[in-house]
Amino acid sequence: MKLTEFVVREAILTDLVAKTKADAIRAMVGSLKKAGMIPEADEDGIVAAIMKREELGSTGIGNGVAVPHTKHPSVTRLVATVAVSKAGVDFASLDGEDVFILFLLVSPPDRPGDHLRGLETISRHLREQTFCSFLKQSNTADDVFELLKEVDEAS
Repeated sequence: MKLTEFVVREAILTDLVAKTKADAIRAMVGSLKKAGMIPEADEDGIVAAIMKREELGSTGIGNGVAVPHTKHPSVTRLVATVAVSKAGVDFASLDGEDVFILFLLVSPPDRPGDHLRGLETISRHLREQTFCSFLKQSNTADDVFELLKEVDEAS
């Protein structure tokens, strides 16, 4: 699975301004709504579902990265967005550090395989320090999407 198959270019945020986990998640879900990928009526439900998932354990996986995710019936396919925070967000990460790179995924409940493959694809790339460094330096959604295309082609 390739990142560019499910990351929505129009929903990418390169200037995320959020102090809390909830603010970051709300902004990212809002960007997917604005891009037309989730219905406005389901925005609050998706935010609530992601926050409920966070109660099980933070998706702040360390090294300045978080991958909040959920399954929700309002989407017909796996969709995701990327956000970059210059200041960092307190995400209650496993290592106690702020996060600067966030990938948020929403998938249909009846497609668990897509959900897992999406998470695996993101996790594999986020282990690469060079990829993370370039993501942090990205200033536009186009910069981020071009980087995603490069890593897709290389893998």
